[in-house]
Amino acid sequence: MVKNSFRNRNKQHKRYIFFNFSNQNNGFLEKSFLKLFLFSLLLLFKPHVLSNRKPNPSALHEKAGIPRPEMISATAVGNIQHFRKIQPSAAALVEGILAGNITALSRAITLVESTNGTHLAKATEVINACLPHASQSVRIGITGVPGVGKSTFIEAFGKFLTGLGKKVAVLAVDPSSTISHGSILGDKTRMEELVKDKNAYIRPSASGDTLGGVARKTRESITLCEACGFDTIIIETVGVGQSETAVHSMVDFFLLLKISGAGDELQGIKRGIMEMADAIVINKADGDNIKKAQFAKMEFNRALHLFPAKKSGWTPTTATCSSVTHEGIPVVWETIEKFIELTKGNNYFFEKRKEQNQYWMLETINEQLKLSFYNQPNIQQLLETNKKAVQNDEISPFAAAQFLLEEYFKKINIFTL
Repeated sequence: MVKNSFRNRNKQHKRYIFFNFSNQNNGFLEKSFLKLFLFSLLLLFKPHVLSNRKPNPSALHEKAGIPRPEMISATAVGNIQHFRKIQPSAAALVEGILAGNITALSRAITLVESTNGTHLAKATEVINACLPHASQSVRIGITGVPGVGKSTFIEAFGKFLTGLGKKVAVLAVDPSSTISHGSILGDKTRMEELVKDKNAYIRPSASGDTLGGVARKTRESITLCEACGFDTIIIETVGVGQSETAVHSMVDFFLLLKISGAGDELQGIKRGIMEMADAIVINKADGDNIKKAQFAKMEFNRALHLFPAKKSGWTPTTATCSSVTHEGIPVVWETIEKFIELTKGNNYFFEKRKEQNQYWMLETINEQLKLSFYNQPNIQQLLETNKKAVQNDEISPFAAAQFLLEEYFKKINIFTL
């Protein structure tokens, strides 16, 4: 009896433990069963899914691109491409420029800058037709060493001028490589706001083999921009330093940008670009650099007083500004306005423009003679022969030059030297 009672009690206890364990872990068992069921389905249908997948050549594959939206019309694209291939006549370009058409202005400048001999007559016709409508602007030349912030300054200065209702044209000259002869023409990337302004026009050009900080046809580009209605022309030079002087012969006001720590008073009194500046502006006068900029302003101001008086009667000034905070930008324009008022009052403004026209006439003669010389077929052949002779010390450079010039003059039937 005792043994049977003990056995029954033990069975009941085991049965209680089993049912109690099952009740406590009912959720766990259901989850485990569900996972097992899903895993079985995956194994069952995996071959079918994989058989329908398109094989990729590698793990790094490119997805199909987004189709072209319907708003882009193939007809419109074709019309634009066809229009670009059409070369407008000189009369059509002039009509567009006088109407303020920026596309016509850009195509005319491209035509003027072309070295193709067949474009010369057409470019001359366009310039002659635009000339009576030019000379109604203020021409400002801006130069400075690389890294001084010319492009950033011009954007801040240009936005200030367009805010006053001015129409601003920026002719930015970019240096060309002496090795590849290429040019980046990246000035627009630093003028993100000005390039979107409807009252502004930015035209980058390569300097090519032209010295003096400007492009070969910058002077003609000024005439075209003035005829298009721009009343303020800004010329940004390549920024090569003290030898950059040609821009002075085509502008009314010459602005030199400097930065603090770029030289002492002795650097300021060196002849060259410093004595041609009508104003010196210390750029990047912001943050911790304000005190240094003020000190540089005082040093340059002392140096400017050592130069002889200018024919214009104008005393060059110094100022500080920040292209980031726009502090001092209005002062620069006020200085230019005072200069224009003074020089127009004493007639220097108009006399200087007459001298500039005469200077560029002589420069054009020199350029055309140079092109005529190098474009002669017989001279091109003789030039290569004489180059090798000079390199091998068979003839002196001066004698070779004399011989080539004599052959050139014979070819064009004029006197020999």
